[in-house]
Order: sequence, then C-alpha cells, then structure tokens
Amino acid sequence: QVQLVESGGGLVQPGGSLRLSCVASGAMFSVLPMGWYRQTPGNQRDLVAGVNRDFSTNYADSVKGRFTISRDNAKNTLYLQMNTLKPEDTAVYYCNTGSNFEINQAVWPWGQGTQVTVSS
Repeated sequence: QVQLVESGGGLVQPGGSLRLSCVASGAMFSVLPMGWYRQTPGNQRDLVAGVNRDFSTNYADSVKGRFTISRDNAKNTLYLQMNTLKPEDTAVYYCNTGSNFEINQAVWPWGQGTQVTVSS
C-alpha cells in the first residue's frame, strides 16, 4: 500500500516562499502523473499543480508564474516551490497521483497534508 508523507509547510508572510516535499512509498512513482492539491475549510480538495512522467507540468491559473512543481524519481519525491505567496494560498497541501485538471486522478490514500499559512 502506498504511503504519502508531506512536509515543508509553515507560517510565512505575504510575498514569502516555501518549498513543500512529498515522499511516496511504492514502486510505481516514476511512471505516474503526480500533483499537489490544496484544501481550505468547507471546500473541496483541488489540484493546483501537476507533473507528468515526461516532466511536463500543469498549473492552476491561480498559481501560474508563482509555483513550480518538480519530481525526483530516484527519491520518490515530489516538490512544490511556492514563491510570492498570497493569503489566498493558505490551505492544507496534499500530494497524490494526478496532473489533469479535467479528470480526477487522485487514487492513492491521502496523507496528512502540510499546513501553509500566509499571513502578516
């Protein structure tokens, strides 16, 4: 069974930066599209950035130009570099399979997520 462990969240002021990491167990990581999702209270968990097996990327309009998703297949690790953070980026961030904004591709059990709070 796959286990996902997110880390790197914290409290940051508007305009600041954070880098999130997600370590995935299992042997299928390198061949699957992977993505970062975020959820705020009362809302659904939405994909914000995805990276495919060929390392091509997809981003939600709200984070384009500010966030960069990447993967290190040798380490089974997914990253999200978040720059120029805004208060509206405040959420719990999760990783899972999926890089397509039109189709739900999150199929692994969810991890605990990591809290990102952007506030002055």
